[in-house]
Amino acid sequence: MRRGKRTREAPRSGQLRLIAGQHGGRRLRFPDAGGVRPTPDRVRETLFNWLAPTLVGESALDLFAGSGALGLEALSRGAARVDFVERDRRLVAALKQNLNLLGAEDKASVHGMEVEKYLGSPLPDSPYGLVFLDPPYDAGLYGPVLEALQAGAWLKPGAQIYLEYRSHNPPPEIPPAWIWTRQSTAGDVTYGLITTS
Repeated sequence: MRRGKRTREAPRSGQLRLIAGQHGGRRLRFPDAGGVRPTPDRVRETLFNWLAPTLVGESALDLFAGSGALGLEALSRGAARVDFVERDRRLVAALKQNLNLLGAEDKASVHGMEVEKYLGSPLPDSPYGLVFLDPPYDAGLYGPVLEALQAGAWLKPGAQIYLEYRSHNPPPEIPPAWIWTRQSTAGDVTYGLITTS
């Protein structure tokens, strides 16, 4: 290479591993979009152990999908359908590519938009039994998104919502009729399942 010649650096990327199910052990790549933090393996393992009795055949919604780790794991373990919502175009493209690699594009849709816009759009053909809610921790989005999910006909009766937040912060407020049914902590993150009315 001649002195002074600038080269374009290859974009950095991250990697996630599907833990179990049809695609267990499969590694997938996603672009290094600022702030994306796939749910760690050990947290996903605990979460999907909780979900195992009800996951097969369920429809799921992965909000603030990022790398898609939660929704992709759900598909691998038998979810019937997952809708991913992510605003970053690079992550949207990677999600579509990874679904294609897994041969799962007929079981999923990727919506490239803000979560608030998606929840203001027409309702799906059938409500969701499972929602993954993992927004940027400090963006103040928990309350508005939970309210939107409750206000619309997005959820089946008794649907479950996965939620995680910083352990040193108080837990997000949830509607009075909803209850925390599972909670655990990993490092500085607390995560759990909410069961809706």
